[in-house]
Amino acid sequence: MQPSKDKNTEKAEPFYRLSLPKKTSSEIINEARNVLRTLRTRRPFTPTGNQRKLFGSGSSRPPQNRPPSVFSLHASSFDLAESRPVSGVRLSPLDHKPVLVASAKDEDSSICLPKPPADDAEVRKLSSARARFFRRTSQGSFLSAKMVPPAQNEEKLDSEEPAMMNNLCRSTNNCLAEQRSYAPFNDESRQLICNQRMSRLEDSLKGTAGKFLFQLRGERSVNSDGRFADEEQQFPCDQMKKPDTSSAWPRSPGWKKRVTGSEDETRINELEEEEIFWHIKILPILQELEEVEDNIENLCLACTKLYQALNEGNMLGKRFKRRSVLLKLLYKLVDVDSDPLCLKLAKIILAMKVDGKNLLGVCKLAFKICRNEKNDYIIQNDRLLDCLLEVLRTEDLQKNSEALLYCMGAIKFMSGNAVLLNEMVNKGAAEMLLQLMKQINKVKENDTYFSNLGHLLVQLTATLRNLADLPPARCQLVCNGAVSELCVALEQRMNDTDVCTYIVRIFSKLSSYSDFCAALADCSRCYVLFLALLNKHQKQQDLVIRIIFILGNLTEKNNQAREQFFKERGSVNTLISLFQTYHELDLNAQKRYHERGREDKNHPKHPSEAEDVLIKLIRVLANLSIHPSVGAALAAAHRIVELLVTVLECKSVDDCEELVINAATTINNLSYYKMKSSAVQDKKLHIAEMLLKLLMSNNMDGVVEAVRVFGNLSQYHEICDFIMQKKIYKFMIALLDAKNQDVCFSACGVLLNLTVDKNKRALLMEEGGIGKLVDCLQDFGPADWQLACLICKTLWNYSENITSAASCFGEDTNTLLVLLTSLLDEEVALDYSLDTDLRDYHKLYWEREFKPVAEKLLDRIQSHQSCLPAATITPF
Repeated sequence: MQPSKDKNTEKAEPFYRLSLPKKTSSEIINEARNVLRTLRTRRPFTPTGNQRKLFGSGSSRPPQNRPPSVFSLHASSFDLAESRPVSGVRLSPLDHKPVLVASAKDEDSSICLPKPPADDAEVRKLSSARARFFRRTSQGSFLSAKMVPPAQNEEKLDSEEPAMMNNLCRSTNNCLAEQRSYAPFNDESRQLICNQRMSRLEDSLKGTAGKFLFQLRGERSVNSDGRFADEEQQFPCDQMKKPDTSSAWPRSPGWKKRVTGSEDETRINELEEEEIFWHIKILPILQELEEVEDNIENLCLACTKLYQALNEGNMLGKRFKRRSVLLKLLYKLVDVDSDPLCLKLAKIILAMKVDGKNLLGVCKLAFKICRNEKNDYIIQNDRLLDCLLEVLRTEDLQKNSEALLYCMGAIKFMSGNAVLLNEMVNKGAAEMLLQLMKQINKVKENDTYFSNLGHLLVQLTATLRNLADLPPARCQLVCNGAVSELCVALEQRMNDTDVCTYIVRIFSKLSSYSDFCAALADCSRCYVLFLALLNKHQKQQDLVIRIIFILGNLTEKNNQAREQFFKERGSVNTLISLFQTYHELDLNAQKRYHERGREDKNHPKHPSEAEDVLIKLIRVLANLSIHPSVGAALAAAHRIVELLVTVLECKSVDDCEELVINAATTINNLSYYKMKSSAVQDKKLHIAEMLLKLLMSNNMDGVVEAVRVFGNLSQYHEICDFIMQKKIYKFMIALLDAKNQDVCFSACGVLLNLTVDKNKRALLMEEGGIGKLVDCLQDFGPADWQLACLICKTLWNYSENITSAASCFGEDTNTLLVLLTSLLDEEVALDYSLDTDLRDYHKLYWEREFKPVAEKLLDRIQSHQSCLPAATITPF
């Protein structure tokens, strides 16, 4: 069965019988019967890990050389010294001598609480900053409003106060709406509530805890250098000593003199407003955290309100004045062992833009939460992902490599959840991770950070592997040069088996899609990298099988990829070495099974790991053989042919169907190349004997594949004799009843080659061969002109020495005459109801292949006998 070569083989197409301008549905059917065919196979299976860990149980990293997945986390894990805010104003040195605290009594006396106004008149004498606060709160964003001169504010205060107070109440109520609304802060009730809460807070706190919450409220102690403890946060010390009767939160004129310029004035005003917002909105929530410390649900609700209030007051980030004391309280709550609460805390702490040890601590906290799959639901509802992605986007890679490791580990765990995975894609996580990979790839092997960044790269590539399942993520990866970056990482981390395995898994998934496969095929360095990995990790099955699968995808449709891989130094030798290695592993496994056969009655699962590698390795060989020069070289490689034949010898199609059929298909492809150096030609009789076993099996796919190989090999006289000797021709005639186009096509090809020999033509009279050929022509002719042509060629060869049509074709003569006459009538034969492309396709094959042979055969039958010797049709 020898097809003509296609003119378009250089365009990565298989060998077709005719070169057609456009592929149609009938061509798809036709592809299944081509002598040279590519193979497809299942993608290697990757089981889902039972536990969420930084590194799976199969990691190549020894436990002592990798960061832990399980650890204890307490308030002591955070560093309070690193919680200070970034100063927005440069202060001049204090112009007074420091006051030293001589005793505990003196220390207590230095702590002055701000006193509320005594009556309604005092309330109406609010400072200009307070008036600005009320007005901005009513507008929604008080920190961004323009500053108004104090004098103007004081003039308008009396007339604007009622409306401003109502707006403040609405803003406060919105902030606290998740649990309950606070009572409106009108002139009297607001001050009374504030006084009562602060009084209760002072009475209930003693010792260290009391001092800590005094700091939360605004009280300060004196450092050993004479400066107040929170002076570094630009809090005006004088205003806390002597409250001004004209203002709720008076300002110190002396402090203002230490700064100049409109920018400094704006910052001072912002700090005053921040102070007011702290006492009115933040402090009540902090008090609530103290009061409900034994109720997890209420703590979570309070943390939610705290985050909303901080966000409303623009207090998230590093410029918040009371940032350090707030973080202290949050760190203390970490000791409450509750994942829902820790999730709330992690979100607030991350939003406060901590760094150093605190960033590591909060990333570990997020990691600990995400490690528990049961927390996925609460994570979905609390937008922790946004905070973690922001860490990846903004934090320094080398300075915070360990924190980024646990941050990336938490994101990896999230990617195991379908909802969170889709959320990642929508937020552009794939592109973000590629940017991070580019940064990692810039760090060279001799750098001190190289090893630690390898741990991070494992988490990153594992996440990309999960993202690769979604079409939008695949598009992001292709468009942002993922192939190039992954190849760089693969080259730099060749000794890191974990990183290599994850990258190969990514390629394994993405190479199944044509767009990514084309991009990978265009990356010439990938072939060198894959060969290097195969040679370095030859016995690591999970890595090898995926690389082989990727090579199979690359060589399935791309003729350039076939040639480029073949030309890489040592490519064929590497494939042969792998074939030998895994064939031996398979034989040893079978041997062990048979030795303990009586003890172990369970048959080993097929395909085994070794068999699976062989399946995908043979697929690469089959796909490579499509290329003319590569196929000829492989056909001459005796070791490859020997290994393929050994598979047929050692394996039954019932035990491992795909492996046996793949081996037969590859032999079929190689048998196409008729050369003196062909190893297939040298072993053709032995191959025929092995195919006979497959031919007699109950597996129809295996039978068809064996028949295809016989179609090529039957061009040799030795094989034709073998077919006659083993009565294989009877089996071919029987297959004509299969009512399957592909089966009939392959069987008819063998019969055509047999009828070239005059001494073998009589076989068609046995088993009703002529009648079955006529039936096939009637059943499939109008739908498959290739098969119709093949049948006519076989009948032409058979009737070469015809003397009488009746004696030659018997009772099928009249049926054949009518059928040929009908099929040669264009209006009858061609279905004009088909679409234009399909009709043109049918007409092309009808005119070029079927019609010439059918007309000659019809003329021969009509003339009943031939005066001149008829020509023999060339072999199929």
